[in-house]
Amino acid sequence: MGFKWAKSLLKNLDKKKLHITKGASDVSSINQNLRKNLKKFSRKRKKLDYYISGISQGNKTILSEAITIIESQNSKDMALAKAIVKACLPLSGKSIRVGITGVPGVGKSTFIDSFGAHLCNHLGKKIAVLAVDPSSNRSGGSILGDKTRMETLTTIDNAFIRPSPTANNLGGVAKKTRETIILCEAAGFDTILIETVGVGQSETTVHSMVDFFLLLMLAGAGDELQGIKKGIMEMADTMIITKADGENVLNCKKAKMTYQSALHLFPPHPTGWIPPVLLTSSLENEGIQSVWNTVEDFKKQSISTNYFRENRINQNLYWFRESIQEQLFMLFKKNKRVKEELHTLETLLKTEKTTAFEASEQLFNTFLEEIKKQND
Repeated sequence: MGFKWAKSLLKNLDKKKLHITKGASDVSSINQNLRKNLKKFSRKRKKLDYYISGISQGNKTILSEAITIIESQNSKDMALAKAIVKACLPLSGKSIRVGITGVPGVGKSTFIDSFGAHLCNHLGKKIAVLAVDPSSNRSGGSILGDKTRMETLTTIDNAFIRPSPTANNLGGVAKKTRETIILCEAAGFDTILIETVGVGQSETTVHSMVDFFLLLMLAGAGDELQGIKKGIMEMADTMIITKADGENVLNCKKAKMTYQSALHLFPPHPTGWIPPVLLTSSLENEGIQSVWNTVEDFKKQSISTNYFRENRINQNLYWFRESIQEQLFMLFKKNKRVKEELHTLETLLKTEKTTAFEASEQLFNTFLEEIKKQND
């Protein structure tokens, strides 16, 4: 009965008003259309004054647009990116930069959500959170889900959260994190929180761009000192035992004693600062104010000993050298002959007809020859 009714209805329908979708196989590639739209969007860049004016007024939308340009690999965006950073430099440098790292699952995002909300709501701070997500080695993509884990901060006007992919960059931070710090400071954010991917051998890069280094640790997860690198513990200005609530409080207190004993074995800080070990509960907002008090105490001691200024000068020198290396590597990759030889050498490596050291030396010599030709 239902079939006959449907058949009759179709016969009586005005075919001119009936639109039938033939199926996904007849639809042109969605990815291609999306790519075209993205290309159109990338070309719609405003003039420099638009970005500088918006950033200096604290416009978060324009700040986000400017950071996107900074992170862009488009050659047309690079010139504008350099101009934006240069213009923002005189407006930067007035914040306290705090690096936050820890083992996976320690609760970095939850801590930052609680800590940041406390700074904004109770202390009137204006904070920027640069949350870094690891990029996939296979696809190059990132989930960028930090905003979803910072539910409180996303609703606060004085907070700005910028998730960025590492893009396979070593150091646990995004490639343009330092430039992003400059833009955020120019936008009036007085506290910059940098959340890193997690503890790793090369993640110490974050230490070269912050004033204060927070190390978050778990308790009750086996040998307290096994899951962390000694080098990162040496750089920690404060250690925090997270999730100190409920039945875990006793474990946290035991872990605190263990870490305090271990920290005394490390070389003294240039200012004479002794890193404290604190207990916090992000869920119950316990110990959060103590963390900020520690940051302020460290800053006062660093300024009084002139370490604060010297540290930033040394950081600028470090990034000056890093920038030189990056520029040289980009020049190397763009060289036409290097590109041509690269494929050949990779084939030889796959067939084990050469070694990685010989291939790299040959490619570098090719590059030097090309540079010499250009100068002759």
